[in-house]
Amino acid sequence: MTKLLFSGHDSFHCRQFWLKKGYDFVNQGNKFPDQEAPIHLGVGKNMVTAIRHWLKSFGLANSDDELTEIAHKLLGDNGWDPYLEDQGSLWLLHYLLVRENYASLYPIVFSELANERPEFTQEHFISFVGENKEGDYNENTLKRDFTAFYRNYFGRMNRSDVEESFTGILTELHLLKEKRKKHLNSKGKEEERPFWVLEKSSRNDIPLHILLFAILDNPDYGTSVSFKNLYEDKFGLGNIFLLNREGLTIALERMQSELNYGIVFSNEAGIRELQFKKKLEPAKILEDYYGN
Repeated sequence: MTKLLFSGHDSFHCRQFWLKKGYDFVNQGNKFPDQEAPIHLGVGKNMVTAIRHWLKSFGLANSDDELTEIAHKLLGDNGWDPYLEDQGSLWLLHYLLVRENYASLYPIVFSELANERPEFTQEHFISFVGENKEGDYNENTLKRDFTAFYRNYFGRMNRSDVEESFTGILTELHLLKEKRKKHLNSKGKEEERPFWVLEKSSRNDIPLHILLFAILDNPDYGTSVSFKNLYEDKFGLGNIFLLNREGLTIALERMQSELNYGIVFSNEAGIRELQFKKKLEPAKILEDYYGN
């Protein structure tokens, strides 16, 4: 069984321009262990480690620090969206972060924990890992990983902590919400504590091409995919993108009517599935989206 990974970022969440910065660094032939890496990247030594971690977590570099094909296509100087100005690129990165399964927290939270309890605390996450995953994981490591997670997805204005003032890369997706509830602390005093919310909704702002890419990129899917699989599978659209049933139905209907790829969505009693009349290449879908 593959050991889960809850560290590697040195407590730093992924900043807005780190992926491009890291891509350019590697693409120019530099190595992260090099003594001059902090100078080239313009960050501290610990941040060098974090940038390296996030490149791998988003599937933009492999275990040998070699850039992947999608990294070149997305972040190259003549790439699709090197500075991540298109929100579709953020949805794509979110998908890659969960699907890559390198940073273990993300598939656990989106595809498992959020199904069990859409509202959860850091303590719920730690308990979930302890009860459902093999291995002995340090509680402080899990806490630091959880902090990096919510900073990646949740932005709060007027933070007093300078480190937290740098916006996480995926905050614009508004996937993660915060609620505060009062409780009694160990001293019997009332205080507020944060609850984090991952709630499924229609999310009609997700580009259809990105959703279609996520379907075609799944090796478990063939020329037809059931609605049930798309909604319930660990790496199905329902879980990764927090789509509710209505939102998923609308997205599949729109794929059939708006995208010229020979897609058929059967939505009749007893038969709900997506069918492809011809073989589609995932990369071609993204090329069409970005207009290349």
